[in-house]
Amino acid sequence: MNCILSATLLLAASFPALAQTPDSTDITLTGYVEAYYTHDFTAPKTSQERPGFLYNHKRNRELNINLAYARLAYATDRVRGNLALQVGTYGQYNYAAEQGLVKPIFEANAGVKLSRQRDLWLDAGLFSSHIGFESAISKDCWTLTRSILAENSPYYLAGAKLTYTSPNGKWTLLGSALNGWQRIKKVEGYTGPSFSTQVQFRPSSRLTLNWSSFLGSDRPDSLRQGRFFNNLYAIINPAGRVGLILGFDIGADRKPVTDSGQRVGKGAYIWYSPVMIARLKTSATSYLNGRVEYYDDRNGVIIGTPDFRTWGYSLGYDYAILPTALFRIEGKLYNSQTSIFATQSGTGRSNASLTTSLAVSF
Repeated sequence: MNCILSATLLLAASFPALAQTPDSTDITLTGYVEAYYTHDFTAPKTSQERPGFLYNHKRNRELNINLAYARLAYATDRVRGNLALQVGTYGQYNYAAEQGLVKPIFEANAGVKLSRQRDLWLDAGLFSSHIGFESAISKDCWTLTRSILAENSPYYLAGAKLTYTSPNGKWTLLGSALNGWQRIKKVEGYTGPSFSTQVQFRPSSRLTLNWSSFLGSDRPDSLRQGRFFNNLYAIINPAGRVGLILGFDIGADRKPVTDSGQRVGKGAYIWYSPVMIARLKTSATSYLNGRVEYYDDRNGVIIGTPDFRTWGYSLGYDYAILPTALFRIEGKLYNSQTSIFATQSGTGRSNASLTTSLAVSF
């Protein structure tokens, strides 16, 4: 204990900035709670879960909490840190493969600005994913529920990242080394790191162009299945009366090797997904939104269902009761190439649902 105390005093003496007590004005507490109810008109009455490729608003025919968190953030000119603890069905399903002690952690990271003149940051820990235009926080997304491509790409990442923003704010460049594809705990048998990048260009407030990538694997080393994934999107006129998001994901996993060391075949298993979301501002406090999407994963790489080829359509309405309280309602229809949805009489090709939510932030 004395050795630890001596080392601490020596470190504080060597680096006086580390010994300073944070000013209370540098610390902020924020929070978010989203309650929801989803009615799946297709699923059997005894089913309490939505289809397996969905991870948000997952519970069926019951009032529940999708995500609630409290975040403590510390920020100065050169140092920042975040700690957010969560409850809700979002964490229940998205963190199912993680170790028990980390499941309540929505975000935990620390960062330091590496340059006095440039906006260059090094952050490490667990943070929200930079891949995609949708996040786990519903109020920040244009639609109440998530797109299929968002549900099946990382919501969170664990590792270290370098982020640079140009002086004019138009360019953001990011590179990261990660534990894996939405992994805090590495996949058993996978020893290598994974990497991700982001290039974002905002020529004006009316347009954002983004390319994010992932290079690594989500399989044990013995299968030798490298993954290369790309996420591209454009956000057009986000603050205007009419806004549009165009997105496209495409990924590839190399075909695995067998126990004899022979690869199953040449090439890779490919999956892809285009999506379009439109939003219309109907008043100072309300929006209409619509979505058309398609997800093709016929080899079952991500979804796990053979020959998964599904169209999705949604129509929603948002009303801000107060600046900090948002009510939303959305109808959604899925139409699949094959019979993959549980029904009262077996399986079918279509699934229909209605979701409502009330989100409060502070």
